[in-house]
Amino acid sequence: MVRMTIICNNIRNRCAVSTLTSIRVQPLHHRQCDLKNYASLSFTLKTKTMFTSPSTAHVHPASRFSSTNTTLSGKNDETTTHFETKAKDIDKPKPTIKIVEVGPRDGLQNEALPLVSVKDKLKFIRWLERAGCSNIEVGSFVSPKWIPQMSGSSEVLSDLLANELDHKQHQKSSDGSHTSTRARYSVLVPNIKGLEQAFSGGGGPSKTGRGIIDEIAIFGAASEEFTKRNINSTIDESMNRFRDIVDRVREVQNTCDNGNNRPLLVRGYVSTVIACPYQGVIKPKEVAFAVEKMLDLGCYEVSLGDTIGVGTPRSTKRMLEEVLKVAKPSQLAMHCHDTYGQALVNIFTGLEKEIYTIDSSVAGLGGCPYARGASGNVATEDVLYMLYEYNLSSLDRILA
Repeated sequence: MVRMTIICNNIRNRCAVSTLTSIRVQPLHHRQCDLKNYASLSFTLKTKTMFTSPSTAHVHPASRFSSTNTTLSGKNDETTTHFETKAKDIDKPKPTIKIVEVGPRDGLQNEALPLVSVKDKLKFIRWLERAGCSNIEVGSFVSPKWIPQMSGSSEVLSDLLANELDHKQHQKSSDGSHTSTRARYSVLVPNIKGLEQAFSGGGGPSKTGRGIIDEIAIFGAASEEFTKRNINSTIDESMNRFRDIVDRVREVQNTCDNGNNRPLLVRGYVSTVIACPYQGVIKPKEVAFAVEKMLDLGCYEVSLGDTIGVGTPRSTKRMLEEVLKVAKPSQLAMHCHDTYGQALVNIFTGLEKEIYTIDSSVAGLGGCPYARGASGNVATEDVLYMLYEYNLSSLDRILA
């Protein structure tokens, strides 16, 4: 058993340590998971704003987030550079950064056998939620024949639903309200069969609305060869499958409610946005084509996956410039794997393009079963550390 320790620092710099005693996963990084500011995981930018003055073109990207009269000191204090932010930049609206925790799904799906038990998966999800995660991908309804690590997702949803109903009943008896403060739960489905299994496991449309599910995730790729090997179809065929899923979701959305007044949303994944392990480098226009198809289907958000983690700021920027011709920044998310240690700088490239949704996995868990050599997702604690150090998040609220 590997003991995964989650440390949540509060404003007074004291540590509240929560230990997962029986999660059978080996963190990619042999270190404690410093989940600094892992509270609501929706961070409001303070008065730090981005500006693009010609004089800062050669400066490290972190220095572009600066308040008035910020001083940046060089090595050994030999040089000092001063920047001033224009008043109009300070007056800009403060965007929020949303982090989607994919550890229970994308993180565990690539872990070696023996399988993580349903009990341990639930414990993992609950500790993440207690740490303050507000968006959690809790499972996948792919065939256990191909990805056995995701078996038991129906049981996970059923247990989460039972806990939700117990909570509501207790809350109703105590104060008469029905407000839920839990995280948003999403599940990944490959086809209509997987969708029906998800509904059945989470209570099902015929029982308690759509159950515990808040989002349905569908996954495609910008690479034809990867799509064939991953979901056994061409890109066009996969889009037809997704259309059936979206139509069914709309049907459920119009007739059922999960009891929390939350709309049932569809989120898309486009994998191999930089390169494919079978096809090689992917053209940005191919990525834009897949993203546009996903949005046309009705996805409210499309996550851009650097599946094998070979992206650099230059290739990421080139890809994003093409994708932003067909999508708004608010419709996109960054999903970066850290094979060559480039995930954080690629995420920062997305931030510069005003893409404020980031997928990450606690302790850097994960990988891709269909992409040999790909390392885990970017670690959630590393993302939070970067946001904090770049003054993109505040320490207003910390939950143990």
